[in-house]
Amino acid sequence: MGGIAIAFQNYSPIRGMMGSDWVGFAHFARLFGEPDFWMIFRNTLVLSMLGIIFLFPAPILLALVLNEVRSKVYKRTVQTIIYLPHFISWVVIVSLTFVFLSTEVGLLNKLLVALGFDKVRFMMEEDYFYPIVLLQGLWKDVGWNTIIYLAAIAGVNPSLYEAAEIDGAGRFSKVWNVTVPSIVPTVIILFILGLGNILEVNFEQLWLMQNPLVLNVSEVFDTYVYKVGIQGGQFSYSTAVGIFKSFVGLALIVGANYWIRKKGYEGIW
Repeated sequence: MGGIAIAFQNYSPIRGMMGSDWVGFAHFARLFGEPDFWMIFRNTLVLSMLGIIFLFPAPILLALVLNEVRSKVYKRTVQTIIYLPHFISWVVIVSLTFVFLSTEVGLLNKLLVALGFDKVRFMMEEDYFYPIVLLQGLWKDVGWNTIIYLAAIAGVNPSLYEAAEIDGAGRFSKVWNVTVPSIVPTVIILFILGLGNILEVNFEQLWLMQNPLVLNVSEVFDTYVYKVGIQGGQFSYSTAVGIFKSFVGLALIVGANYWIRKKGYEGIW
């Protein structure tokens, strides 16, 4: 990546602009030349991809399950319970994580010691960082994110279910052949929009979870910008990082929308 930065700086039009009022290009050259650029890019991308793989489909599955619950009282009770974590601050969630998983006072480690096992440094091992972050995100937002899918399911034409039932379709068959195809356009739109945030991660969560022992897997663009750009007062540089993130997100949205339309589905434009 250092070679790319050097080439970027030496490219004559860019070099000419960097010598004039277009000094902002120097910030991009600095970003691409940072020794930790690949590490930060990797961590941000890994967290985003894990979110797409695990956190994106979870509310879809939960919405499909909730839609099959026949008892309205039970359904509304469950919905209320799973919505509540969304309104809990990340400070509280990370504090609860420390209460359960910290080495010294963590309840889980106390249980392990009581059972004759050694303590596990959950908060200080890189191998545990991503699973913990995913579980936190799953618990906090999966219930809230089901709202839009439940709304999409509620808009499915009831006559489709009646026709499927006449054809002898069972409960699972109706879900797979009627409900799922009916909400595919909603899923596609949200997926495309989600790709636009591929380099956006939850700053507050990662900032609170970060410590020197897991810095190699927890440093992302948002925490890097906060340290270098905000705390360091380098606002122009932090703006350049934000523009880079936005450019990547825009490119992915355009590419995904084009690919989806080629497959015969309706995109976001």
